[in-house]
Amino acid sequence: MQPMIHTPPTATDFLLVLPDSFTRLQRLTATRMLLPTLTHGAIVLMLVLLLVLPNQGHAQRAYPIVDTGQDAFFDDTRSIAEPSAGSAFHGQDAHYGGNQPQYRDNGDGTVTDLVTGLMWQTVPRLDEKYTFNEAVSAADTFSLAGYDDWRLPTIKELYSLIDFRGHTMARIPFIDTAHFAFAFGDESAGERFIDAQYWSATQYVGLTMNGDATVFGVNFADGRIKGYPRDRGPNGSPMTEFVRYVRGSEGYGVNDFVDNGDGTITDRATGLMWMQEDSRNGMNWEDALAWAEDLELAGYDDWRLPNAKELQSIVDYTRAPDATESAAVGPAIDDVFSISNIGTEEEPEYPFYWTGTTHLDGPAPTYAAYVCFGRATGWMEVPPNSGNYQLWNVHGAGAQRSDPKDGDPADYPHGHGPQGDVIRILNYVRAVRDADATTSIEQESQPQGILLEQNYPNPFNPSTTVRFSIPGSCTVRLDVFDAIGRHVVTLMDDRMDAGWHTVHWSAEGNAAGMYHARLTVDGAVLTMAMILLP
Repeated sequence: MQPMIHTPPTATDFLLVLPDSFTRLQRLTATRMLLPTLTHGAIVLMLVLLLVLPNQGHAQRAYPIVDTGQDAFFDDTRSIAEPSAGSAFHGQDAHYGGNQPQYRDNGDGTVTDLVTGLMWQTVPRLDEKYTFNEAVSAADTFSLAGYDDWRLPTIKELYSLIDFRGHTMARIPFIDTAHFAFAFGDESAGERFIDAQYWSATQYVGLTMNGDATVFGVNFADGRIKGYPRDRGPNGSPMTEFVRYVRGSEGYGVNDFVDNGDGTITDRATGLMWMQEDSRNGMNWEDALAWAEDLELAGYDDWRLPNAKELQSIVDYTRAPDATESAAVGPAIDDVFSISNIGTEEEPEYPFYWTGTTHLDGPAPTYAAYVCFGRATGWMEVPPNSGNYQLWNVHGAGAQRSDPKDGDPADYPHGHGPQGDVIRILNYVRAVRDADATTSIEQESQPQGILLEQNYPNPFNPSTTVRFSIPGSCTVRLDVFDAIGRHVVTLMDDRMDAGWHTVHWSAEGNAAGMYHARLTVDGAVLTMAMILLP
């Protein structure tokens, strides 16, 4: 949908920006017959259907990545105000709003994820944990809300629910508890409060710990993906975890990579474009953010450090360096990518890769999430209290853990945490950008006219980003109006230099519905429609 030049918005202006596939008769019908009879909620739903579904953009992806939800900014040690472009810590997770989490409670014990299209069990058995085999077999007879095609989710499906507004020490779960029932581990039964792991259906193709068959799971109490021993839990007892079943398309999580022949790879399933190679050297988190922001590659300069869910989307869980089948041996990433070897040719080892997502685990925001495409190693004391430490693959290739954002790895000779997670700090970077974005180095440096891009995300709640370009130094005003033409807010009113400019709008406190962004540049007016969801 392209922005249009017209007069200030009126109550029916939204009809002017309907997709071209809607005829004049449909527009008139919507105006004269439907609008007077529709409730506010129905109007919002109609707008979503009319403006979003006919388009072939983000909403049509086979594997849309749900945003992490992280909306606060951090440096190495504390919360900070939003860093400006070019300043330290610019480019972290909260700077980039993706497909914001959106759920619908169906009122029948199920919740539909409006981004992925998957339907989830709202309230799992929180008074009972299952062995992996029990979890798989119970799905065969599980029935809910009239459906009997429930299944154990893959690790990519399960991870789509993680919400990085969680905080381990503050006991804020890493899942939306307004829509999904949750319980911490039962401390009265001898569990840790963080024992809130959920089984996925994804079995590790290698072995972890001391030769254990392993299944990946998500811990919604501490915000991690780990491989867990399938059969042997603490003290030799069977390993048990929570279960939340899912139903819907089994294509979610399947990549569709295309080698663009210019050092980039596009995943047509997610709409993301990736560096084919990596940074080839390690760096701390602050430097990783800057490295990605400053990257110019294949004519594009809008690269960024991926968030945790974006980076996890390119893990190939059918591969592992220690796979038991020779055909599956290799880093857990498709061969279309290049990956650095930080080990030897005989014994390869692969880097951890930074994300822009701060992991709120301890009292201060000193850790950021990373993804392992090689072994997720840890120093295990064997036997306990012996002083004899052995380096094991404790969580499997494809794990998501976290590292201190800065510091000296030598300060952690035996890692960190109960499994002695190896601390590297100097992790690598694989930058990402939105494949649909129209920005490039050439476009950035030579704007050809006044351009107003569609806001993203759209629909949105509560924040969205508006981007525009001007060909020369101009007086620029950017206003937002509601559906009946009332002025809501002025986002910008200043003289600006030539080039692209980005403005963020937080619509918190405003009613759901249609809004118009109106860009006025030296007398020329461009407007576009935006949808704020309830």
